[in-house]
Amino acid sequence: MSAVHFTHIRPHDLLVVDGRIADLADRPDDVVTIDGKGALALPAPVDAHIHPDKTTWAQPWLSRTPAETLLDLIEGDVRARADMTASVAERAGALMDAAAARGTRAWRAHVDIAPVYGLAGVHGVREAALARAHLLDVQIVAFPQLGLLTRPGTAELMERSLDEGADIIGGLDPIGVDGDLHGHLDVLFGLAERTGAPLDIHLHDGGEQGLTQVKEIARRAAGHRVTISHAFALGEDTPAARSLDDLLAGSGVALTTCALGADPVLPVGALTRAGVLLAAGSDGVRDPWTPFGDGDMIARAHLLAYRTDARTDEELAACYTVVAHGGAALLGLERVDLQAGDPADFVLVAAGSLAEAVVDRPVPQLVVRGGVVIARDGRLLERSPR
Repeated sequence: MSAVHFTHIRPHDLLVVDGRIADLADRPDDVVTIDGKGALALPAPVDAHIHPDKTTWAQPWLSRTPAETLLDLIEGDVRARADMTASVAERAGALMDAAAARGTRAWRAHVDIAPVYGLAGVHGVREAALARAHLLDVQIVAFPQLGLLTRPGTAELMERSLDEGADIIGGLDPIGVDGDLHGHLDVLFGLAERTGAPLDIHLHDGGEQGLTQVKEIARRAAGHRVTISHAFALGEDTPAARSLDDLLAGSGVALTTCALGADPVLPVGALTRAGVLLAAGSDGVRDPWTPFGDGDMIARAHLLAYRTDARTDEELAACYTVVAHGGAALLGLERVDLQAGDPADFVLVAAGSLAEAVVDRPVPQLVVRGGVVIARDGRLLERSPR
């Protein structure tokens, strides 16, 4: 039996036995003690929405081209990726290493599926994830970035992807991109019915058009595991948007937000009070869409707090709760409350409180995954995949 004993300056220790937090009364004789140096222990965060197949992480700088619309971004992405020389596995793997070193416990990775790409992205991300299974868990969403109905053959590729590395069926703006709300959702929910796979639908459309789609997705959600990503129409925080909070809670539809640039951000307080499951993610990281992002989910909790005007300790802590517990719940992972029996997936950071950690965005002094120290001061201890 192996054990690690984490000692803090405060009169509070953490005992880890066989990958789980243990009761201090059960301390074994062969314990190894690590001095936590007064650091604060936090549950490891989860990145519930990221696009690793697009990233240029650890590659030469990519200059982005101007884009006015979502379709401009999509078309520019295709052109830029055609010129990338590093493989998906290489680029995604480098970003996984960086995220794990900053404490990320798991990813929900959206990977483009289209005739022009085939399933190369799914294969590449899964290859990188399998090599790093000791660092983080990865779920793959088969995502129709170029359109579902408008790109014949995409639906068939998405279904095939579930046998070749994908876990979840993705969707994209049924009205804004495909121009057919019911046709798009018929395909998605039909796939979910046949395969039993969950759904995760990007919804950038705003205003009444976006809210109409939210309502229809919620109406169809019974018996399915459904997430709406971004949900910008709900982030506009209008009376019409808030009137859907109870509908979402009752339907079991979860939401993810990424606290991006000038885009609407989902209101943490209103949604969580209504009982809606809310998680957060990085979205694109150094890809053809954006030069920003680094996969650091402690920093993302900071952005979520900043964008939602969090001020009190409770409001700041709630943003980390979204990142850690909301993400874990969305991905079906065990919750980490640092209590006996919990998975030993946590970080140690230099902060006096959770609220201070959200504001200061400290680089973890230690990252513990399954009871094993995998990173110190933002660097993996073992960089080569197993």
